[in-house]
Amino acid sequence: MNGAWSEIKLAGKTVEIYEPPGKPRFGVLFLHPLGLETLRGRPAFTNILDKLNLVCVCPHAQRSWWVDRVCPEFDAQLTPERHLLDNVLPCFQERWKLSPRSVGVFGISMGGQGALRLAFRRPDLFVACAGIASAVDFQEYYGEGSPLDDMYDSKEQCRQDTATLHINPTRYPPHIYFCIDPDDHPWHRGNDRLHEKLTALGVPHTIDLTTQAGGHSWQYFDHMAEPTLRFLHDGLQKESRRLL
Repeated sequence: MNGAWSEIKLAGKTVEIYEPPGKPRFGVLFLHPLGLETLRGRPAFTNILDKLNLVCVCPHAQRSWWVDRVCPEFDAQLTPERHLLDNVLPCFQERWKLSPRSVGVFGISMGGQGALRLAFRRPDLFVACAGIASAVDFQEYYGEGSPLDDMYDSKEQCRQDTATLHINPTRYPPHIYFCIDPDDHPWHRGNDRLHEKLTALGVPHTIDLTTQAGGHSWQYFDHMAEPTLRFLHDGLQKESRRLL
């Protein structure tokens, strides 16, 4: 038996929800890529969500890069980060009685960097995070006519707000994972740089920067679905045992 998709509105914004057949013990928050695709219609992900009994919440946020800045394309006042924290995250508690520390966050490309960045900023809420083909150095998009041009005053200001610059060596999520295809030339160096900084600061993390499965494509994203979701599930399970 497979789970089911549904759609709701939170603060007037669309949110897609995938519920597995059984009662979920943990949940995951998925942040979509620049192409705005959620996991609806992606059996590589939903099959694992069913197997691991994970509920998945997929909010829509346009090309906002999931940061704590107003993106006119998303909302004139509400930032995407505040939307996640104030409107989306409480949904897990209200609908499934899942506390924030029972919820992992992950994403693809734009959403991958957003998931890592959010967890680095709020490790009190997100104990497990993961990024697939994360567009870590998103400042490279600045000046090319994207919403970033309205959100930041300069490329350097944009760079200062990337996930790499939000790492706190004394306060970080205990379970960090990110992966990227070595043929993903636009974004591979940023992931490698993030790995270098985490290593230099002594922050434990798990990476896969070598698996080749199609570059920056859904072929690769689907290929990495199982290891990514299993990492999040195992991390959440470990943390739940600490509370016993």
